[in-house]
Amino acid sequence: MALTVHVDVVSAEKSLFSGLVEVVIAPGQMGELGIYPRHAPLLTRIKPGSVRLKLPNQEQEELIYVSGGMLEVQPNVVTILADTAIRGADLDEARALEVKRAAEEAMQNRASDMDYAQAQAELIEAVAQLQAIQKLRKPSH
Repeated sequence: MALTVHVDVVSAEKSLFSGLVEVVIAPGQMGELGIYPRHAPLLTRIKPGSVRLKLPNQEQEELIYVSGGMLEVQPNVVTILADTAIRGADLDEARALEVKRAAEEAMQNRASDMDYAQAQAELIEAVAQLQAIQKLRKPSH
C-alpha cells in the first residue's frame, strides 16, 4: 500500500475535495510544487492553474482548477484554500476562450491603467483554465 496524505481543497463557495492522495501537484508562485506524504511543513501562495491529485489505486489524476490562493502543508494534512476552484470536468472551454478574447481586446483598447490591470488578470485566469482543459485531454501515463 502506498503512502498517502489527507488533502482538503476548498474555495469560498464550497469544499471540492477531501480525501487521501499519494501526491499533490500545485501551481506555486515560483513554479509547480510536488507534495508527497511526510513533506516538510510549508505555507505558500498559489497562482491560477491546475491542482493535480494522484489518488491511491487510480490511474487517472483528479484535476481541479484554482484561480489562486494559499497552500498549507502540515504533517498529516495538505490544505488548499482557493479564491475560486472548479473541478476539471466542469471547466467550460467556450466560456474561457470568450473571456480570453474579451480580455485581449480590452488590453488593446484600454481607457486606463485600472482597465488594463483588470483585463490582464482576466486573461491570466482564462489562459490557466484553458491549460487545465488541455491537461485533462492528454492521456496520463
